Formats: sequence, C-alpha cells, structure tokens
Amino acid sequence: MTQQLWTALILAGQRPGIDPLAAQFNQQWKALIPIAGESMLSRVAKSLLALSESSRKGDSIKRPPIGRIIIMAQEPEALLTGDCAWLAKDSRITTAISGQGIATSIMTLIDQKKITWPLLVTTADHPLLTPEIITEFLMKTPDKDLSVGVVNRTTILKHYPENRRTWLKFSDEAYSGANLFGMRNEKVKSALHQWSMIEQDRKKAWQLIRHFGLCLAIRAVTRTISFEKALTQVGHTLGLTIQPVVLAQAEAGIDVDKLSDYKLAEQILKSRSRP
Repeated sequence: MTQQLWTALILAGQRPGIDPLAAQFNQQWKALIPIAGESMLSRVAKSLLALSESSRKGDSIKRPPIGRIIIMAQEPEALLTGDCAWLAKDSRITTAISGQGIATSIMTLIDQKKITWPLLVTTADHPLLTPEIITEFLMKTPDKDLSVGVVNRTTILKHYPENRRTWLKFSDEAYSGANLFGMRNEKVKSALHQWSMIEQDRKKAWQLIRHFGLCLAIRAVTRTISFEKALTQVGHTLGLTIQPVVLAQAEAGIDVDKLSDYKLAEQILKSRSRP
C-alpha cells in the first residue's frame, strides 16, 4: 500500500435545537461532552493525530499517515475551548463550517478544493476510536472509490451482549456502522448526493428504492443478498466502486448517541486506563 497522506474530516456538528444528550451534561455541543475526564472531540482528534507523520517518527509499525485534520461543525470555533483549546494551536488542524446537511457540506468542501485525497471521514461522538482501529480501517481500505467501516453483530454481541445498535441485516451477517468512511476521489460525490436526499427528507426513502432498483430492495429486505454484493450493486448504479471494511474490534462499532452508549463507553475507557 502506498503511503499516501490522508486528510481526516471530523464531523462535530449536530441537528438544530437542543441536543438531548448534551443537555444532560450541561453542554451546548455534543462534541464537548466529557467522558472519563476528557471531551469526546479531544479524544477523537488525538487518536487521529497519532497517525500523523510528525507523530510517527521512529514508529516501527507501518501505519498509513494522516496529513491534516478538518473539524467541521455549525460553529467550529465554539468547540475550541476547554480541553479542546489545544486544537486551535496545532498547525495540522483546521476548521470548516457545515451547512444544512453533512453530505452537502462535504460536497461543498470538495467543490472549494479544501479537501485533498484520499479522505477519511469520522465523527466526534466516537470516543472509543483508537489509532489501532483507524490503522486497521486504512490498511484494509481497498483501492475502491468509497469504503465503509462496519462491525458485524457477532463480534459486538460477543463482547457487549447488552449493547443495542441499529443493525443492517443481510444474508451473510448483520452489521453496525463504525462511523468510518474512506473516500478516494471525486466519484464519491454521486454517493454524497444520494446521502443528501435522505438527509433532506427521510420520509422519501421509497424514491431511493426506486433509484437503486426494486430487485435490489427486495433482496435486501428478504436478506437474500450479502452486504458486499449489495454495496457493489449500489456502486454500479451510482457509477463508483463501494466496499465494506469489516473491523475486528467490537469498540469500533460503538459510538455515543444516547445515555446507555455513554455509560458503556465510559466503562470501556476507564478499563483501558487501569494498569
């Protein structure tokens, strides 16, 4: 694998209005919720920076390098406070203002030439993200236009049987997203466009079914197609190549959307810090 410099984009925004989880911790911004003594955004940024070129000097482990990080949110400067103040002082980190939706905002960055390829996209509410998980994803990311990180249900429930997630069910397995996306080139704009349609009106999901084809929709619902084959067919329709990247660590599939997620993630982080 060629040692390309990846650009990492951290999605740190939130839906309009008061975020219910942030409110429970007296925070305006979800990304700044403290967990095991450190905000979620700070944890994610540190894990990504561990793979930056300057941090990898003398590292005997072959890791795909990350060149710079972009933090995108409605008010990104408002996030650079408290234990995240250091982010404003690191030359490898810049910010970007998000628009009406995630997909549209990423497409704007692409159109404005503010992104260099390849691009790694993750989220600020993934405090369990580690350099090892990121490395595994990047090392397994094939030479496809779009790669999607997932963890299968067997792996997650083996380690955390009480954890509740949203499962994508296919003939081979059920999967949960890992909030990791690898984008190689501008071909991903067609996928981002479809993503923006879902963001604009989730009630019009039937339009997406019509776009991708009724046959594929039926096979997905009846679980007579594997996840990889389904993504391959979707990619063919969109004019790009898509590949799932199944990650080995259960924690890769656990982000923090609700209080039960937070309690589990905090428990895992505290166990990591024990001798």
